[in-house]
Amino acid sequence: MFSRSLVRMAAALVLAWLLVLPAQARAEGLLVFAAASLKTVLDQIAEDWRARTGKTVTISYAGSSSLARQIEQGAPADIFISASVDWMDYLQSAEMIRTGSRRELLGNRLVLIAHGREAADVDLEAGADLAELLGDGRLVMALVDSVPAGVYGKQALSSLGLWDRVVSKVAQTDNVRAALALVSSGEAPFGIVYASDAMADAGVSVVAGFPEGSHAPIIYPGAIVATSVAPDADNFFSYLSSPAAEEVFKAQGFTPLFGQGNG
Repeated sequence: MFSRSLVRMAAALVLAWLLVLPAQARAEGLLVFAAASLKTVLDQIAEDWRARTGKTVTISYAGSSSLARQIEQGAPADIFISASVDWMDYLQSAEMIRTGSRRELLGNRLVLIAHGREAADVDLEAGADLAELLGDGRLVMALVDSVPAGVYGKQALSSLGLWDRVVSKVAQTDNVRAALALVSSGEAPFGIVYASDAMADAGVSVVAGFPEGSHAPIIYPGAIVATSVAPDADNFFSYLSSPAAEEVFKAQGFTPLFGQGNG
């Protein structure tokens, strides 16, 4: 009984600590929730920001759908950057982003990748038999019903008449970077990711690009979360649209959209 009571007491203390952690995290610094595909580029921008200002930014990466639901449930994010307008719309309709702060930040392209650096090109528009190319392997994609990269991927494959042929060979991952990792490691022969993801990993090659008209436009909107009280939220969010950040985004395969009348 004594040892069981100690276990219960320890569990209660851990729970209490977890309950106060969000408030502490909010008070101590800036917390950004960002789509997993932004990891490489935002890590660099956050480091540039620290070098310029001496201030640090904590960035939590995951699928946009997961991040939006965490914010909805009270996660202490200060800024949210989604890989699709739908999940930003979701939070905006729930009045969970600051009025007037939303802006379109970036665009991207959808590509088919293969393991290794010298894989042969695939002509998807010419009716390539992707299912045959896969053989006994899997086509890895982010969750096709919720994570933007997976949603775009399913749209593209459907538009090209390929979805029904490959759906039985599709392996879904929690986010696009998980799909990238599986192809890079050789666990899967092909995957669908963003062009910026492919640029960030030397273990894969782009074997095809999906026509822009085959899927909804890939747009990354950003906004300040309505409950944020971080003093640096506005400054860092503005820095994301600065000339310095623009150069970093371009160098890593993104298309900056700020400054095009969408702010």
